[in-house]
Amino acid sequence: MPVKVLTATSVARNGVGAFILQCKRLDFHYCDWAGSSKGMNQFLTHTLPAFTAVSPTTEIHISPRPRAHPVIRAHYIAPTPSSPSTFSPQSLSSSANTVTKAICVRNLSKEQILQKAELLRDGNAAKNRRVKGGRVVRSENESVRGVWSPMHGVGSPLEGMGRKG
Repeated sequence: MPVKVLTATSVARNGVGAFILQCKRLDFHYCDWAGSSKGMNQFLTHTLPAFTAVSPTTEIHISPRPRAHPVIRAHYIAPTPSSPSTFSPQSLSSSANTVTKAICVRNLSKEQILQKAELLRDGNAAKNRRVKGGRVVRSENESVRGVWSPMHGVGSPLEGMGRKG
């Protein structure tokens, strides 16, 4: 009996084989004069060289914005609903396929600004959503009653839906 070899190959996906960060560029805007940029100026002089060494795939742009609060702006690769066969490397560099997120970092210390920069770098292009429901209680023990379903038991809501006649 001969052995059959599979000829199908897998489609490349993010996280399989290699991980590609969604964040392509971080823009740091600051003001030399304003007091709200004190933490940003310290971050740029002391912490930014180590931050850029850790993430070499992310472009870093630094630009002064006189008389404005400091802002970190991240540019992400936008998720496209098109098929994988239409993907091209040129689509990553075009501005039509990017999503931006910005965080104002006024009056924050350099450690807090580092946390915000890591949050933007490690994030994705999805919108930030509020988690509703508060605290979720999880238990390691199963429920004594089991999982409830309207299809189980006597007196289920589906019992009386038939035609009477």
